[in-house]
Amino acid sequence: MEKRRGHRLMNQINVVPYIDVMLVLLVIFMITAPLINPGQIELPQVGKTSDPPVAPLEVSIHTDQSLWLRDRQKTTAERKVTRNELIQAIRQKQARNPQQAVVIAADKDVRYAAVLEVMDMLQQNQVKKVGLLAKPRSP
Repeated sequence: MEKRRGHRLMNQINVVPYIDVMLVLLVIFMITAPLINPGQIELPQVGKTSDPPVAPLEVSIHTDQSLWLRDRQKTTAERKVTRNELIQAIRQKQARNPQQAVVIAADKDVRYAAVLEVMDMLQQNQVKKVGLLAKPRSP
């Protein structure tokens, strides 16, 4: 009987040549990518935007149920107001800008009903943008 002197079959693939090819391709793409100019896009022209957003009015409700008003646009100090004065001030602002926002900042010890009363009062006077101001929690 003759012994076969054949070659042994390789059971693993040599991946080194594939890695070399991939590195060459990577270098080619890295060099050519910045040179490729995307198609020029002609953007449409737009007119001027409308008025910039207006800073909201801030209504503060203190623990003694007193109302304070601050105009953030004018950066004026808070002033104590009655409910009627508050309505008048907001109506004047709404006459100039119907989209004038109002934010309510209530002390954490103020009853929820007091905040709802102010929100209801604003809604009855056609204030469309009403928000609540809250202090973020510190971690």
